Amino acid sequence: MHTAIIMDGNGRWATARGLSRPEGHRAGAEALRRVIEAAPCNGISTLTLYAFSSDNWKRPRVEVEALMTLMRRALVEEARRCSRQGIRISAIGRRDRLPQALLAALEQAERDTAGGRRLHVRLAIDYSSRDALVEAVRPGAASRDEITRRLGAPDVDLLIRTGGEQRLSDFLLWECAYAELYFSPVHWPEFGPAELGAAVAEFQRRNRRFGGLTPAA
Repeated sequence: MHTAIIMDGNGRWATARGLSRPEGHRAGAEALRRVIEAAPCNGISTLTLYAFSSDNWKRPRVEVEALMTLMRRALVEEARRCSRQGIRISAIGRRDRLPQALLAALEQAERDTAGGRRLHVRLAIDYSSRDALVEAVRPGAASRDEITRRLGAPDVDLLIRTGGEQRLSDFLLWECAYAELYFSPVHWPEFGPAELGAAVAEFQRRNRRFGGLTPAA
């Protein structure tokens, strides 16, 4: 199962507790570790995570720099653990605007975990689905299958967004054409294995018809 998550609510979680937004992002990184560890137990084989959108560059410079540093440290710290657990890390999105230290940590994590087969974690960093679609069709008209191949991932089965918002925010627009959408009021730092399990259980109760009709009983 391919599950995608828009990890939303770090800043609001921190503000509600009198903390800085960077502290919220650090708490979000801990939540991310818990969810990655729980994903295979919930039948998830591919997990795509919205870590930093191309529009997030509009945020205050101090917050952006804190996010870049946090992502670099997390990649350095987690790559070895993921390698031991059979978890592959890769990234989608632009790389030419990332700080060199983050880019180096990302590329090292990809090399170190390339053999992982238990779970594929895809980090969307400096990512815009609209930009990705433009690149996918730039060489000329393409079939649906060809665009899917160029985008590099199977269709999303379940899309989760935390933090109470209910929108896609330029995330995996093509891949989510028939995804089941699950919106959680829980802010990302408080989202964990129980919340992930509830989302998967709700997904399993739904009847996916892909434009067809429900088979007669």
